[in-house]
Amino acid sequence: MDNPKPNWEHFPHGADIGVRGADASLAGAFEQAALALTAIVVDPSSLDVKEGVEIACEAPDQELLLVDWLNALIYEMATRQLVFGRFQVQIEATQMHATAWGQPMDDRLELTVEPKGATYTALSVEQQADGRWVAQCVVDV
Repeated sequence: MDNPKPNWEHFPHGADIGVRGADASLAGAFEQAALALTAIVVDPSSLDVKEGVEIACEAPDQELLLVDWLNALIYEMATRQLVFGRFQVQIEATQMHATAWGQPMDDRLELTVEPKGATYTALSVEQQADGRWVAQCVVDV
């Protein structure tokens, strides 16, 4: 599977870091937001992602689903000692099933900060006038 061109960014927010993902699909925007989360920790393009982890989330709306998704990734990073660099997300209504591929954290990686949790600050998941989806929130670091 070819990796599409990254379409994520960070945005300033006091001492924390905002993450934003954009894509033609809602699932793709969630994948890009996850890449932005990874980029807080390490350059995603430097990872050799081979180990897959299945993640499922359910929330009452898309915004809370984004927070649950990012917090599930933060949890998996902390408990499995993995850094994820590739994602495949499927969203149906308010349920999400995903696979995150990563590599173990080790001394070869230049890790920067540790994300503590996705927050409701600047939380937004919406479809733009041009049809693109944008998913964003602030991550506590």
